[in-house]
Amino acid sequence: MNPSPKPKVLILCTGNSARSQMAEGIFRRLLGDRFEVFSAGTHPSYVRPEAIQAMREVGVDISSHRSKSVGEFLGQSFRYVITVCDNARESCPVFPGPTERIHWSFEDPAAVVGTEQERLEAFRRIRDQIDARIRAFAASLGS
Repeated sequence: MNPSPKPKVLILCTGNSARSQMAEGIFRRLLGDRFEVFSAGTHPSYVRPEAIQAMREVGVDISSHRSKSVGEFLGQSFRYVITVCDNARESCPVFPGPTERIHWSFEDPAAVVGTEQERLEAFRRIRDQIDARIRAFAASLGS
């Protein structure tokens, strides 16, 4: 007898280049044993090198991730759809089944202008905020 499939989580952002990619990596590290985790964008672009570096610093490798369109997931059922930017929340499609929509608004680190170090600091700050939010989410689920 096959065990029941893990519930699925979709993390949405506009570009699927930074916030949703970092959230996918953190979610998989913390809750990958309990959920299947995916990320996508309403207007996908590419995974930002700063996001890859910020995640590598905490032991999470997202270098093989690609930016995906939310269209790739239409028609699939998700237990949770989590938007991590306001644009994605506004344009989030409806998914079939009993989906709980959650919105976590994070500043866009890709929009930070400055030196390479200043931009990387922004990615680290947002990474840590996302990590804290996912840990709080995990704690709310109980054991």
